[in-house]
Amino acid sequence: MPERKRIAIVDDSEDNRLIFRTYLEDIYDVIEFPDGDQALTGMKAAPPDLVFLDITLPGTDGVEILRRIRADNRLQGLPVFALTAHGLIGDRERFMAAGFDGYFSKPVDFKALAIVIERAAIKRKSAGGYR
Repeated sequence: MPERKRIAIVDDSEDNRLIFRTYLEDIYDVIEFPDGDQALTGMKAAPPDLVFLDITLPGTDGVEILRRIRADNRLQGLPVFALTAHGLIGDRERFMAAGFDGYFSKPVDFKALAIVIERAAIKRKSAGGYR
């Protein structure tokens, strides 16, 4: 049996984390973090294969957490996707320019999410891994 992919969900909403976990846990190992600082600590200890990162977090926002991920030698190659409830015109472009690998507005289209996860897995395999 192939190794299950680890997906990190960083979102301060327990309900949002529950929705992600419920949708993904049958196929992936899901790790959850309620804020960016806990996420950085947890991901450094056990890096995931892919990260879904809320933009509006208590304390340090998602854009700053992404900057810290990209600055960390062990985490910098992780595919990180922005999550936001604020789907304003220009947000996708702004978050992509900040270095995110993709963008999802809430509520999330889980069919599109599944495609993104599979593409990231293929990319990781063809590149020889992110770590």
